[in-house]
Amino acid sequence: MPADLLDTIHVPADLRRVPRTQLKALAGLVRDCVLQNVARTGGHLSSSLGTVELTIALHYIFNTPYDRLVWDVGHQTYAHKILTARRQRMPTLRQQGGLSGFPRRDESEYDAFGTAHSSTSVSAALGMALAARQRGEERKAVAVIGDGAMTAGMAFEALNNAGVERDARLLVVLNDNDMSISPPVGALNRYLAQLMSGQFYAAARNVGKTVLGQVPPLFELAKRLEQQAKGMVVPATLFEKFGFNYIGPIDGHDLDALIPTLENIRDLMARQAGPQFLHVVTKKGHGYKLAEADPIAYHGPGRFDPAIGLVKPEAAPKLTFTQVFGGWLCDMAAADDRLIGITPAMREGSGMVEFHQRFADRYYDVGIAEQHAVTFAAGLACEGLKPVVAIYSTFLQRAYDQLIHDVAIQNLPVVFALDRAGLVGADGPTHAGNYDIVFLRCIPNVSIACPADERECRQLLSTAYQQNHPVAVRYPRGAGAGVTPLDDLSALPFGKGEVRRRGQRVAIFVFGVLLYPALQAAERLRATVVNMRWAKPLDTALLLEVAAGHDLLVTLEEGAIMGGAGSAVAEALNAAGLTKPLLQLGLPDQFIEHGDPACLLASLGLDAAGIETAIRARLTPDAARPAVAALRVV
Repeated sequence: MPADLLDTIHVPADLRRVPRTQLKALAGLVRDCVLQNVARTGGHLSSSLGTVELTIALHYIFNTPYDRLVWDVGHQTYAHKILTARRQRMPTLRQQGGLSGFPRRDESEYDAFGTAHSSTSVSAALGMALAARQRGEERKAVAVIGDGAMTAGMAFEALNNAGVERDARLLVVLNDNDMSISPPVGALNRYLAQLMSGQFYAAARNVGKTVLGQVPPLFELAKRLEQQAKGMVVPATLFEKFGFNYIGPIDGHDLDALIPTLENIRDLMARQAGPQFLHVVTKKGHGYKLAEADPIAYHGPGRFDPAIGLVKPEAAPKLTFTQVFGGWLCDMAAADDRLIGITPAMREGSGMVEFHQRFADRYYDVGIAEQHAVTFAAGLACEGLKPVVAIYSTFLQRAYDQLIHDVAIQNLPVVFALDRAGLVGADGPTHAGNYDIVFLRCIPNVSIACPADERECRQLLSTAYQQNHPVAVRYPRGAGAGVTPLDDLSALPFGKGEVRRRGQRVAIFVFGVLLYPALQAAERLRATVVNMRWAKPLDTALLLEVAAGHDLLVTLEEGAIMGGAGSAVAEALNAAGLTKPLLQLGLPDQFIEHGDPACLLASLGLDAAGIETAIRARLTPDAARPAVAALRVV
């Protein structure tokens, strides 16, 4: 095979012209391309390495993009991007202005559906399959879903719906790699493990292939008999009960098995033989020994040298907010045996590894099931326990009804630790926590704390835990200003802010970590800065006191302006009959693309320079008049 074969493949149509004998070597080239590019940019490595052969096989057999290919979550799609006219842009992966780390319809016609949250693929692919049927088209739809994503109820809702559509040209591929981001949990994972460990069944299949493979008529008869006898050897598969034709499990790295199996399935779909289900077994990090050995560490690494692997930094970096939460959770659990920690499949990401190790009997990973996580917490709270739900801001959106109906209406004391609030950088708009203040503050009984730094984060978590109603504490990804948390579990006053700097003319009311750039801007503006700490309840007394003595009021938040904390301030001023010019600074009414968080904030005018510029512009509407003169700043 020529070493430059990959250079000849620009789109899947080129791939389909490659002789099958060269596909294994091609897989090696694609895998190396993934590894080298992720090492330069950072990204989702383990999952993408594990799906290289599957990606090649799917594009080789199905007529993409006419046939629709939907990737669940989408962090396993780097090989897909390489084979669909984006290889030259891989060095821009997850960089500002570059390729997204997930499928996006506006990025490529081969990205049939935009994904990044889990368990949506079957629903979307079913919609596409039935749309094709509705329009009299013969196109096929394929959903690739991981075993971790199969823990979510939405996946089963879709399977339940799809199973009755007997003429749908739909294939669901279960990528069973026995590893979601965190170790998979629950009865389904145990069932899949039981299925795979059925040695008698596996041995029987292998013997049958060996003995009867040379006699095609007998082999075909044996295959038909096997389908009837399968239930006597292993439990009838759950997926057959849903109405799918179940095939597998097969080795997802064996192209000699994948290609003919997918060919047969494609032919079944062409005959409208009903929804098909293919169970493939893959290994995360396949082909890169370091990622195979530690797929969690290599799930989403930063830049690294592939020859060396991940290296721990010599100097300890600043504590991240996630680490602050993890430490607080352990300390509070040691002090109060009522505390229960809950995560929807994000043990590592939410900083709960130590808690799991130390308090295993009070730790619950419910799988990718945010709705269940919230109502489960409500049930615990009803019985006098103190549940803490560690959840990304973007994932709490998935449990909004449960938040209102099961927690807020009953006014239950559940603490929501909202990690990844605000912009998240390379993961982009699908993971940004821009909307939590907006969607939480309109719910009665729910309070929202916005710590400005690591110390306040720990203290406000304690404040939230002391309350007898639902409280969310929102904090960003990564480190903050570097303010060392206190060792104790002391709390801050509920619903109270503080004046951090006294100035004149301009008062800046800050909600969260933008306090520090606001203080920098205020030095040049000689402005007052108020650390509000709480988006709900507002410290209305402090707000009105400060507002009365200033000419221009400014609100600042790393969240959506529309309906956010600034809107809460406007409502409070209006209710008090206080009319003052109000400038609301925050995230605009648009989805913010991926990129370096600091650069994104600067581009949005939310760094110190941008804050100063926006305030000067409001104070000096006449652009010809120098802003310095308007503020009398020397």
